[in-house]
Amino acid sequence: MLKASVWSRLKQWSQKDHRLLITSAGVTGAVIVLRLIGILQASEFAALDQLFRLRPPERIDDRIVIVEINEADLQQVGQWPIPDQVMAQLLQKLNSYQPRAIGLDIYRDLPVEPGRSEFIKAFKTIPNLIGIEKFQDSMSPGVPPPPVLNQRKQVGFNNVVVDPDGKVRRSLLYWHIKGEDRKSFALQLASIYLKAQGITPQPAEINPNYLQLGQSVFRPFTSNDGGYVRANAQGYQVLANFRRPGSFRTVSMVDVLRGRVPPSLMRSRIILIGSTAPSLQDFFYTPYSSSLIKEVQPISGVEVHASFVSQILSATLDGRPLIRVLGTPVEWLWIFAWTSLGTSLIWKLRSPRRASLGLLLAGASLSGGCYLAFLAGWWVPLIPPLLGLVGSAVVITTHLAHLKEELKRSKEFLQTVINNIPDPVFVKDKDHRWIILNQAYCKFIGYPLETLMEKLDYDILPKHEAEIFWNQDELVFQTGEPQENEAEFTDAFGTTHLISTKKSLHKDAAGNLFLVGVIRDITKSKRAEQELRQAAAELTRSNVELKLSEDRLRYLAYHDPLTGLGNRKRFYECLSQTLDWARSNNNQLVALMFLDLDGFKQVNDTLGHDTGDQLLKVVAQRLIGSLRSSDVVSRLGGDEFTVIVPGIPQADYAATVAEKILESLSQVFVLEGHNVFVTVSIGISIFPHDGQGEELLIKNADMAMYRAKQLGRNQHQFSNSL
Repeated sequence: MLKASVWSRLKQWSQKDHRLLITSAGVTGAVIVLRLIGILQASEFAALDQLFRLRPPERIDDRIVIVEINEADLQQVGQWPIPDQVMAQLLQKLNSYQPRAIGLDIYRDLPVEPGRSEFIKAFKTIPNLIGIEKFQDSMSPGVPPPPVLNQRKQVGFNNVVVDPDGKVRRSLLYWHIKGEDRKSFALQLASIYLKAQGITPQPAEINPNYLQLGQSVFRPFTSNDGGYVRANAQGYQVLANFRRPGSFRTVSMVDVLRGRVPPSLMRSRIILIGSTAPSLQDFFYTPYSSSLIKEVQPISGVEVHASFVSQILSATLDGRPLIRVLGTPVEWLWIFAWTSLGTSLIWKLRSPRRASLGLLLAGASLSGGCYLAFLAGWWVPLIPPLLGLVGSAVVITTHLAHLKEELKRSKEFLQTVINNIPDPVFVKDKDHRWIILNQAYCKFIGYPLETLMEKLDYDILPKHEAEIFWNQDELVFQTGEPQENEAEFTDAFGTTHLISTKKSLHKDAAGNLFLVGVIRDITKSKRAEQELRQAAAELTRSNVELKLSEDRLRYLAYHDPLTGLGNRKRFYECLSQTLDWARSNNNQLVALMFLDLDGFKQVNDTLGHDTGDQLLKVVAQRLIGSLRSSDVVSRLGGDEFTVIVPGIPQADYAATVAEKILESLSQVFVLEGHNVFVTVSIGISIFPHDGQGEELLIKNADMAMYRAKQLGRNQHQFSNSL
């Protein structure tokens, strides 16, 4: 019943709202196509950047310090590249502060005299120093690493992935070169810091090809993650969760060389050395580079790498979320859900003002949901579902305008037609409102047309009548099948009529559904019919009572009044019929059992006849429960019972039945608070082995029963002829 109900509701929904489903699916498909060909990529990037900028400011990551080389530093040194001697002094000075790691984000593949030997010595004596190299790509040639650091495996690449709009939104962790996985500059520095915390890179349990640090799994970027379409996913990339510019403590190179930086600022931290001078043009655009009211501001390369390092540390040590994306099927369902919401809002609200407000609230909810998801580390699509929400609303609005125009034409046509019909006629829309009524209907109900138009049955008729009409109309809407119903109808003057209404559905060219009903007053004919039925009922009542009396007498004649089992007369009749059947079917075997209770007299004497009667009733119930429905149980009288078991395959089957009866009756009987125990002795005769006639079979079964008594009771015995 439940499955049928669910299927019925699904069918009803499909019939009523299939246009909404088709519209939602169509608009969703169109949005997905736009998404797949990349038209929405730029707008999704812009939405992601806005989410970054709306995110609340985070505290400064004091695990990282940037030593910047600004324009003032260049003027103090008076040369670029900075001489090796100055760089060596800077590195030794920083190393004296006991930092956790030093990252040199400056290319030093060639000597810059003077001071080359000092510079090489610094490379050799600072174990936690990481230099950079750049792999060749389509945008620029490669830059080799410092030779000494390369030999000591203290190098990381600083290649940056730039999106088509010129912004950095991804970070590279590994690159595969000549069969070897090379670490990025940021990963090298973060690994040194984490190793001191006892954390080393390891394969993730969910996929051994994924990088796991502590409890954080860095899932690699794929070409269609988030708003990306067929992006270059070479190497091991992850989506960058940038910090806001200014999230790292920054000191100048000259301040370090002159000892103006307190050692505590550098101790046990990661130090990144890099250029922030505009003249050196080492800048990148990130999600924070754009603003609706400010000029676009790039971010220095060293700060970009600092943000990459901070992302790894924060995810591993602080639980700061990495940016995750929805799978493709889930993303499509997400788009479909919001598209469906757009269609439903317009379809249900109809009013332009309410629909516009509903869409505005839906759009705000979508944006708010995406923002909250982003705070939790999820990049959930915003532009595709927003486009689906608005697009489906436009389609449904256009469709509703068409329906409204077609409805107006249909109402005018139907009004002209039904005014010429003498019977009361009404037309309702799918919301059960009267939209067309002829003059005969208005006269019949007693209200003017203006009072009834656009009203419900509940607005005019008594509640119980309105509810009946509503259910009858809804059945027509659900099934689409014509119906004819009879019901009571109370007019404006309080007069109740019996009416017969024929109802059917009609659909115009635009798909608008109308329920058309034609009423016929059957009050007089129904009253005459009721009078005839009353007379016929009086005539037949006496015959029924007579028949019931005859049936009762027959039942009493053939059944035991105490147990409800067949009595002795019924037993003989059933035995005769059973043997006739067995003879006509090639002498099928029939078992006849005589049963006598052991200890019944003692129950009567000690507990009374009422308890004895209760015992006989329960014995009868247990006998019925132990046998097949085709077997016949009878009570001959007193504590004697018989059982006829027709159509048995062999004589041993009767023994199995007897054992089942013995086990059932040997269980305790709880009667009026007393535990009563009785047993039964059973004698069995088999047709045709123990006799061809009823009397001989009965005699042999009775004798076998007495033999069971003599042999100790609570057992069964077959006739001697076996």
